[in-house]
Amino acid sequence: MNNGEKVIIEARGLSRHYRHCDALAGLDLEVREGSVFAYLGPNGAGKTTTIKLLLNLIHPTAGGSSLFGVPSAKLGREEFSRIGYVSADQKQPEWMTVGELLRYLRGLYPDWDDAFCTAMVALFDLPEDRKLKHLSRGMRMKTALVGALAYRPRLLVLDEPFSGLDPLVRDEFMQGIVELTQQEEWTIFVSTHDVDEVEKLADRVGILNQGKLELAEDIESLQGRFRRVSCLLPAEGDLPGGLPGPWLQPRQSGRLVQFVDSRFDEEATSAQIRTHLPGAQDIEAVDLTLKEIFLALAREFRLTDRNRKGR
Repeated sequence: MNNGEKVIIEARGLSRHYRHCDALAGLDLEVREGSVFAYLGPNGAGKTTTIKLLLNLIHPTAGGSSLFGVPSAKLGREEFSRIGYVSADQKQPEWMTVGELLRYLRGLYPDWDDAFCTAMVALFDLPEDRKLKHLSRGMRMKTALVGALAYRPRLLVLDEPFSGLDPLVRDEFMQGIVELTQQEEWTIFVSTHDVDEVEKLADRVGILNQGKLELAEDIESLQGRFRRVSCLLPAEGDLPGGLPGPWLQPRQSGRLVQFVDSRFDEEATSAQIRTHLPGAQDIEAVDLTLKEIFLALAREFRLTDRNRKGR
């Protein structure tokens, strides 16, 4: 726990092995109450496997997890009534209209809030008399979100919610989540590879690579320590070896040298440049977006994986 805040999701050594691979390997994770945790990684990294393990849809090979302090294997009706779940490949009864589906779901949840449901239907401009099979993918996703939120869950789990949505619908979907969650103390766990969509929503991020959690950090802290650094060498020449490890993807074009510093500190980085690139001038450090950080790390992970396989 951190600063006395309640932990809603916890995993310790959580693993899932299939015949030819580890889909998830020793995951240690905490998601605090009221936070928005963005779980990032390329397709196949293990994000959906993590969610299925957390929700007890599949069983771990090793380790364990809990939601609301209850082991995933023992989740029951009370816990699931506090969890909203929306997945990109979620199955829906397409023969139902939007209104029929919402009325059906209302009967399953004692805490269903009719007024809240009506407000969300209006917010998303959902046609209650239209069958799901006649709706666009974006409208079906919005319907799924309304159905997952109308009973006011304490935890909202989103698995690739933006997949296949056009930019306008993605923005409307995200804005809807922002507006709705500002009214509540919900905890959100969103798994995605669409980094742009979560930067304005999340306050903490985890990055998964081939089943391993490479980092879990507050976005403010992460962006605070990453910079794209450039400088001019006094003369053209090859980059020296032995550059600092936190300097990611160093490259050179004539006298210009650029790299991503993953441990940026103005004084320390300047001293390192003077040591490793003597005579360098016009040193500039530029802030990075979350997407730029994610891409820099993804390239580094790929390079590391290739080097490991080549041994």
